[in-house]
Amino acid sequence: MPQLLNGRWVEDEVAASEMRDGAFHREPTRFRRWITADGGPVDPSLLTPELAGTSPETLPAEAGRYRLYVAKICPWASRTLIWRALEGLEDAISVVVANPELGDNGWSFRDADGTSRDEVEGIDHLWQLYLKADRTLTGKVSVPVLWDTKTRTIVNNESADIVRMLDTAFDAFAKHPVDLYPVEHRAAIDDWNARIYGSLNNGVYRAGFAKTQAAYEAAFDDVFATLDALDAHLTTRRFLVAERPLEADFRLFVTLVRFDAAYHGLFKCNLRRIAEYPALAGYMRDLHQWPGVAETVSIDAIKRGYWSIRHLNPTGIVPKGPAFDFDAPHERGSLG
Repeated sequence: MPQLLNGRWVEDEVAASEMRDGAFHREPTRFRRWITADGGPVDPSLLTPELAGTSPETLPAEAGRYRLYVAKICPWASRTLIWRALEGLEDAISVVVANPELGDNGWSFRDADGTSRDEVEGIDHLWQLYLKADRTLTGKVSVPVLWDTKTRTIVNNESADIVRMLDTAFDAFAKHPVDLYPVEHRAAIDDWNARIYGSLNNGVYRAGFAKTQAAYEAAFDDVFATLDALDAHLTTRRFLVAERPLEADFRLFVTLVRFDAAYHGLFKCNLRRIAEYPALAGYMRDLHQWPGVAETVSIDAIKRGYWSIRHLNPTGIVPKGPAFDFDAPHERGSLG
């Protein structure tokens, strides 16, 4: 993908830091400030593994101050939209949604008439926002971005951090605050997050972007070993950890809901579809039907976005199928 190189947008270079010996390795995110309710220190137990033992710079939660930049194709950005909806933060945190297709300029915010969707910063492309935060930046330009409209800089571009902030810092502005990372379940949530991220959330990308047969097959095997284990686990229980969906469930959901539309075909993860896993298929519909979640999902944007990746699909043709019925009964209510 194109990237920034010393503050210059370069269209014809791949982020080499993400490829090693033919295998895809996701580049770490760079902006890691944190928001707390009063701008005080972060509770260390909330920090994601990469920040453990650190003291991130903090900012106070304020209604209307922060904005999310997202793309509905992206599972990481989708996490933040789900948290915003579950907490009822639509009035407190605004959103700017990128076009689903990834062009030569990366994520774009230009409407059909040529005007910017971002009425405040007026950017056409996300890399322009990144340069407002760091004029000499080198690296990839990714969503989501949590932007501070007061200081006009990026607070954080790591979805795992952002969802924790939305879950804890903005309760005063939430219409229906919910705790998705409860203290009594944190160890189990962390364990599931670690198991699912490398082998499945990122595993599909390791398969899709692999440059060698060995790297592809290793990722492929990880993906389906994890899906098989998850289907078995969810045969006897409704959710991963507790009697209601928590952080780990929605981190899994964003991959499941994209799997049959994109990863199965485009990323060559084609041993089985999610539709062929009885427990996982019902579980995915259950979470999709959870209040507020369906509005964050656009299968059309997912298909248009993924199948626009040129080096994976040079023709740009978007498949018409498969058909989805997310409103079908999930039949999960009797499980513990």
